[in-house]
Amino acid sequence: MIGLASYRSAFILGVLLALHFLPPLPSTQSQLRTNNNNLKTRTRTATPTTTRIRIPAKKQAPREKQRKRSKMASPPSKKAWGEEEREGEKGDAGRPRAFDVKARAECWKKADVVPGRHPERWRQDPAGNVVCKRFWNCHGCLCYEYDHIIPFSKGGESTADNCQILQTRVNRLKSNKEWIGKTELQGFSCDIKFTDKELDIIEMAVYGDVIRPGNQCRCRTVAEMLGKVKLKDKLAPCEIPYKESSS
Repeated sequence: MIGLASYRSAFILGVLLALHFLPPLPSTQSQLRTNNNNLKTRTRTATPTTTRIRIPAKKQAPREKQRKRSKMASPPSKKAWGEEEREGEKGDAGRPRAFDVKARAECWKKADVVPGRHPERWRQDPAGNVVCKRFWNCHGCLCYEYDHIIPFSKGGESTADNCQILQTRVNRLKSNKEWIGKTELQGFSCDIKFTDKELDIIEMAVYGDVIRPGNQCRCRTVAEMLGKVKLKDKLAPCEIPYKESSS
């Protein structure tokens, strides 16, 4: 009898311990549903998450470096005809290739004067071509350039003593030759000669007036031609086109 009682008491004690450590049973249906849902979510396979990789941005170069790169990448622009001389390009051994302002002024003054024309507007080159002072470094037949009498490539200096004005076409065809005669220079010249009337029209178009002995006049305005305005300028307006009787 004593052994049976001890077995019973041990069995009861084991049942009590098992009930103590087991989780409590759900009391309602709602609790059962929630437990089932939690179990389903745990058993589902987790969706792979995409990881974002942050790529560091390139460091921007300083502005000065960017400007240098842009200058190196851009192709060099072609300079206009005669632009190198206007910029005062340096030649061999640092010698100035272009004539400075003072040398150009003296070079213009020592050129031949055009008879009946204003000396500060018109001159003649050694070939006898008439050139206009406003038409420097252009391509027309009244255009001119300052030329080295002894070519710069052969040791000629950019001074007034070594300077002469030449029609642009003549200067280009002369190139680096030296001591060319007048006949040969005339062969390089434009095959066109301007009359006094044509030079008057060109001078008025460029300067706004004509200044020469016996025919000093100014450009007439449209309002003046229509009789709406009477200018106080003492210089008479030019009559262009010329009348048949005038020379």
